[in-house]
Amino acid sequence: MTAPRTMLDKIWDAHVVRDLGDDWVLLQIDRHVLHDLSGPPALDGVRRRGLRVRNPDLVFATPDHIVSSAPGRTGHSFAPGGELYDNLKAWAREAGVHYFDLGEEGQGIVHVIAPEQGIALPGVTLICGDSHTCTNGGLGALAFGVGTSQSLHALATGTLRMQRPKRMRIRVDGDLPVGVTPKDVILHLLCTLGASAAVEHSIEFAGSAIRGLSVDGRLTLCNLSVEMGGRSGMVAPDDTVFDWIAGRRFAPAGADFDRAVNAWRALHSDEEAVFDRDMAIAAEAIAPTITWGTSPDHAIAIDGVVPDPDTAADVNVRDAMHGALGYMGLTPGQRIVGTPVDWVFIGSCTNSRISDLRDAARIARGHRVAPGVQAWVVPGSVAVKRQAEDEGLDRVFTDAGFQWREPGCSMCVAANGERVPPGARCVSTSNRNFVGRQGPQARTHLASPATAAAAAIRGAITDVRSL
Repeated sequence: MTAPRTMLDKIWDAHVVRDLGDDWVLLQIDRHVLHDLSGPPALDGVRRRGLRVRNPDLVFATPDHIVSSAPGRTGHSFAPGGELYDNLKAWAREAGVHYFDLGEEGQGIVHVIAPEQGIALPGVTLICGDSHTCTNGGLGALAFGVGTSQSLHALATGTLRMQRPKRMRIRVDGDLPVGVTPKDVILHLLCTLGASAAVEHSIEFAGSAIRGLSVDGRLTLCNLSVEMGGRSGMVAPDDTVFDWIAGRRFAPAGADFDRAVNAWRALHSDEEAVFDRDMAIAAEAIAPTITWGTSPDHAIAIDGVVPDPDTAADVNVRDAMHGALGYMGLTPGQRIVGTPVDWVFIGSCTNSRISDLRDAARIARGHRVAPGVQAWVVPGSVAVKRQAEDEGLDRVFTDAGFQWREPGCSMCVAANGERVPPGARCVSTSNRNFVGRQGPQARTHLASPATAAAAAIRGAITDVRSL
């Protein structure tokens, strides 16, 4: 009789090409996604060595990180990124891989297009030269970021030398309170468990509250797995996922889809499976959540107060908190609600999907962006942008005074000239609030799309439940 296995074990075991000992294996890679920062060096490495891409039909490339999101942009609108844009386009086409250019169906942030195009699927292994590749685990894929040398190796061989992660399960059971979104759930988990809780682990998110999330919500949840130190994050696929995948461009079709679904139904942890870490969180304890500091786990409930570093037992934690408060210009005991903001950014691979834009538009409709606030909405892909425009969401935003922009990473990473000015305070739907992440001396508060839209309207951090 086969011993009970976790979801991670089932996918991992199915992809072992060779056992190298000590939990190291040669792992088959099913899908490989490239973007304009890490993609060109990896493709160039293959070219310079006189090699070829082993499975070009399983490799997909698009510009997202270094391209402008300004309306009417081209690959050279942000001049310093022009060479990377040109190289990705030329070398991807030379290698015969799928390339989605600006304005084409399929272009967008890599972690948005992989699920929406049916590139990411339950049970596949998927890599990209970007740490937030774990997003794709929301469909039940084993997805993780890699470095340039690993990307090169996978392009040339279709495999990677990998060590099996430890197994971690986080259960969230119960009903989420009104106003609580998937972004609030993951920020709450980060605050509760810490930024190093999942180091060396692959996280499986489970429980009734997780099963109740939409696919977009599951992708958001898994997106921040890496901020908890996780190698990957996954949610077991179910009918919600299968229905969502049906008909997507690169997904199986017809009888092949039916056979795939039958196989995907087995991708869940067995009842008696053992995890190295197993934790439970009550859904009812989660409130709309926002960050106060310079790490994603520096988070509090929206109706809470900025913590006092001197209550921390660990001196290193205490010093880090003091540094974060100094950088953010906040004081212990200060209520976070009412803190004035200068910028709002709605976008990124965390929260730029159609459901995210709908959430933000519900708050923005009939209101105006507060005087002195710059507010941007950046759809995650061409497909999302077109759907939002078909639904009239772009007009909701522009009528309210938001800028409606082109798909890309934009202000999340600030590698494309789109930055929060020094000293300015931004409520952002992105995934990282590190020092300088959105620009030198920029002050970033991570929050949900609804909370971000509320901040834009009120001109200050706002409890969205009040709207």
